[in-house]
Amino acid sequence: MLPQAREAKIPVTVITGYLGAGKTTLLNRILSEPHGRKYAVIVNEFGEIGIDNDLVVGADEEVFEMNNGCICCTVRGDLIRIFEGLMKRASRFDGIIVETTGLADPAPVAQTFFVDDDIAATTRLDSIVTVADAKFLPDRLRDAHEAENQIAFADTILLNKTDLVSAEELRAVEARIRAINPYAKLHHTTNCNISISDVPDRKAFDLDHILELDPYFLSGDDHHEHDDDLRSVSFLINGEVDPEKFLPWIHSVVQINGATILRSKGILAFPKEPRRYVYQGVHMLLSGNVQREWRESEPRQSGIVFIGRDLDTEGLRKGFENCMP
Repeated sequence: MLPQAREAKIPVTVITGYLGAGKTTLLNRILSEPHGRKYAVIVNEFGEIGIDNDLVVGADEEVFEMNNGCICCTVRGDLIRIFEGLMKRASRFDGIIVETTGLADPAPVAQTFFVDDDIAATTRLDSIVTVADAKFLPDRLRDAHEAENQIAFADTILLNKTDLVSAEELRAVEARIRAINPYAKLHHTTNCNISISDVPDRKAFDLDHILELDPYFLSGDDHHEHDDDLRSVSFLINGEVDPEKFLPWIHSVVQINGATILRSKGILAFPKEPRRYVYQGVHMLLSGNVQREWRESEPRQSGIVFIGRDLDTEGLRKGFENCMP
């Protein structure tokens, strides 16, 4: 596929979705496709350890990380500064992709492209893409207003992990989505397997629809509030962990605390293993495998992050440290 002609404004795709829905999986699919386009990527995390940034393919290229804060409030100024820096070398890429933290409200993020004059003059909000977890979205719509806003503001929705639910459950969750947002293009996916032509560069953002949802959208006022009960804890071991200790421990942790741990993830070094072990968890559902080899420039260290409510920080810390060889 030949690269498309460059337009006057750089198109920006915002990828959002609640914790563990599959945002980074979608981002990696976009970056791995042979579409002939180059993207700058901004990754926002809710935690002190940058796990997601290290999971992005080609992370040594145009990838910018903002962690320990939510892109829609405390680090929004950082987002503007990164955009300003990118515009100084805009000829190096064809578009920008922003992956928000799972706790982000997309409305203040979208406002940035209209209320900041410099950003509005150089970039165009192309679309808001929301990745939704088919299994856990009904629960999140009950207890997390961010999840509802992510659905409401979407131009494109990937109803992901459809392999984890029955046909009846799938119809029910799709009906919930359509009750919130009947306008967005909806795709059923497993592992975010979708044609990339359906995601970026679609000119799909509909300002009129957004103004119906929020008449004060263009005022720039941000009244976004997070669930104060949700927090992130992270731990880093400057060395390896024993898989025969770590795997039983993490299974035990999520089986006992799965209702309160919404999301967990980590990148681990195992003894005599030249590749990184990547661990992902959503409630009590766990997955993990070895991925690329550790680079010579990377310290062989092990980091893990938990996001949830009523987290036993010291218990988790001690448990993780006990996984050392």
